Amino acid sequence: MAHPCSSISSSFVITFIIFQLLSTCTLYANGCYTSIISFGDSLADTGNLKQLYHSTNRETLHFFYPPYGETFFHMPTGRCSNGRLIIDFIAESIRLPLVRPFVGVKGRYMMELRRGVNYAVAGATALDSSFLAARGVHNPMTNSSLRVQLGWFKRSLTSLCANVPDCKHFLGHSLVLMGEIGGNDYNHALLAGKSIEELETYVPLVVEAIISAINELIELGAKTLLIPGNLPIGCSAVYLTNYYGSDNVEYDNSTGCITRLNKFAEYHNGLLKTKLSRMRERHPEVNLIYADYYNAAMQFFRSPNEYGFTNGALKACCGGGGPFNYNASTACADPSSNVCVHPDSYANWDGLHLTEAAYKVIYKSVFQGPYAIPQFESVCPTLIIKEMDGISSSR
Repeated sequence: MAHPCSSISSSFVITFIIFQLLSTCTLYANGCYTSIISFGDSLADTGNLKQLYHSTNRETLHFFYPPYGETFFHMPTGRCSNGRLIIDFIAESIRLPLVRPFVGVKGRYMMELRRGVNYAVAGATALDSSFLAARGVHNPMTNSSLRVQLGWFKRSLTSLCANVPDCKHFLGHSLVLMGEIGGNDYNHALLAGKSIEELETYVPLVVEAIISAINELIELGAKTLLIPGNLPIGCSAVYLTNYYGSDNVEYDNSTGCITRLNKFAEYHNGLLKTKLSRMRERHPEVNLIYADYYNAAMQFFRSPNEYGFTNGALKACCGGGGPFNYNASTACADPSSNVCVHPDSYANWDGLHLTEAAYKVIYKSVFQGPYAIPQFESVCPTLIIKEMDGISSSR
């Protein structure tokens, strides 16, 4: 099989050489990476699903409208939040442009993606849609699974680098974000009425899909990959609403979150960490960083006031009412929905996704704190990250 980079036009090489010189300057400027390459779902999507819907004239989704994006961008961008996501804070911190979505970029504009390209799609799963469909689980948003995203990436390499050695150099000097991915494999199934016991049988397959994608990227030349675990879904307003009033649900007294769902997320994360540990033994030359989104988020679920979430961490800022301001039939941005005045005082944005302020806490905990294995400081110096923190703050 031919390598994805084996067929390159000669005219591209000249353009590439010029761009490589500029990229090298960027590498010296931030000290770590010339590019960010991202895969995942709505926690990382910076506009791909929006572009996919526009290109196919499908009925648009609620998070393509205000108040999404209001806090930082002052307009909807396709991000499932009121502002920036973790990937945006990462890009700012290492002095790279905000990472552009891949979908819709063509021709000579592909070269601009060399400093950052995002293949993540909101609603995406780690497993292919056919796996879930065979089990009676329908993904209403997209079939752009992790395998599909990886296919986009491999096909786009001929536009991002000049030849096989350069592709390896490009990937080797990029920070690759592998997710978060996998959460929707469980979300779609839970919302379809599947039991947690059935979902537990998915976990080894979901984790294997993630590990398989990582292996492919390592073979192509990736040297630093950040792999997040799942968030504590038992703290999500979606599930707190769905299980509200049930006598069969146990809650964590310290947070108000659903214990069984959080234990399930920990099961996924534990298996992912075990697999990554084995991979590190096989690939000692590669930096495989586990990003502990779960425990980074649990900080503000346990002590919301300490992190400025004076309106709590469980109730959505934007939604259709009810005890947690979430209503499946009245989504955020619906004309009859309501939105809070101060999103930064909430951790939850729309029932399923977090606010910019909450994502910033997770980002800082992973990149400046102890919530990464190994700690990111051992891989990339945090001098610039700390220096940029005051500039990127909107609070």
